[in-house]
Amino acid sequence: MKFRVDRDVLSEAVAWVVRGLSNRPPVPVLAGVLLHADEEGTLTLSAFDYEISATVTVEADVTEGGEVLVLGRLLADISRNLPNKPVEVSTEGSKVQLTCGSSRFALIQMPVEDYPALPAAAESSGSIAGDVFTQAVAQVSVAADRGDTLPILTGVRVEIEGEKVTLLATDRYRLAMREITWRPTDPNASRVALIPARTLSETARALGAAGTVEVALGDPASGDGLIGFEAGSRRATTRLLDGEYPKVTSIFPNSVDTVALMETTTLIEAVKRVALVAERNTPIRLRFTDGQVAIEAGTGDDAQGSEAIEATLTGPGLEIAFNPGFLLDGLGALNAAYARLAFTQPSRPAVLSGQAEPDGESDESYRYVLMPVRFAG
Repeated sequence: MKFRVDRDVLSEAVAWVVRGLSNRPPVPVLAGVLLHADEEGTLTLSAFDYEISATVTVEADVTEGGEVLVLGRLLADISRNLPNKPVEVSTEGSKVQLTCGSSRFALIQMPVEDYPALPAAAESSGSIAGDVFTQAVAQVSVAADRGDTLPILTGVRVEIEGEKVTLLATDRYRLAMREITWRPTDPNASRVALIPARTLSETARALGAAGTVEVALGDPASGDGLIGFEAGSRRATTRLLDGEYPKVTSIFPNSVDTVALMETTTLIEAVKRVALVAERNTPIRLRFTDGQVAIEAGTGDDAQGSEAIEATLTGPGLEIAFNPGFLLDGLGALNAAYARLAFTQPSRPAVLSGQAEPDGESDESYRYVLMPVRFAG
């Protein structure tokens, strides 16, 4: 095998395929990246660890076609730090020689015959705008559980009903839900998939800039339990999580007693400042009165902070406490000029949504439910 490729092209391609590789693979060969050079002028890089697969095809000047397997993270580190010159790669005995300017590396070839076959590309189930996909995944995945106590909560639940897609995630302390539309190949499509949140986030960030993302749900009857994403020359698959997701939508309150409207950026900055004095896992208090919200942290002998900002209040005033990190996660995901907090009681979940104008309609396509924290006294 022998080919020449642009440094930036190689670096980006390797970074894309290795992002899902485990630092401690169960089998050494799964730490590898498969390079397949085709004499028609393409180089395909692939990685697979039985859970996640990633493939990308780029243009290359191929003198001699062939296939090699090398350590993925090592190749990523090398290609990222090479000088800005063309990269020449060739096989020589049991080594893969990589030359770029005066930089030379010899990488060990891993046994290609021991590498697992990559999942076959499933037929597209529909497509979605890349920017919408990326934003929706980011908005919802902030609420997914990051621990491993309940593995099912580390996923994003994706429900498809025709053109409507509902993404949902919760860690039991907050819940995020986003509704979007897509272009299904079958207008009567009805499916539910539970996708690992971390993998979905990384895939959405990497593919979203491509314009349109094709989604392949596979055949549920085949039991392969995979979902595929494709954009441009990049393709990824991930294994779905098994199990029944809890019926958490009942958390959304049926009625609202108080609604507060604040400028999102002003609220974010105030919460960040006041939270500086909040000890780890200590809540901040929000006291809503007519025309303003007072944000406070710390009590007694502890450090204390407070700030008041403008708020338009509809309904009776109230005092409520939140985990500041969880509140900031929701506010950061809003992507709206105004933040709308809807309450029933200080002990009941609050619903955060966005609003473009002070006197406009609330955008209910994204809702973030936050459980309040009980504070002493």
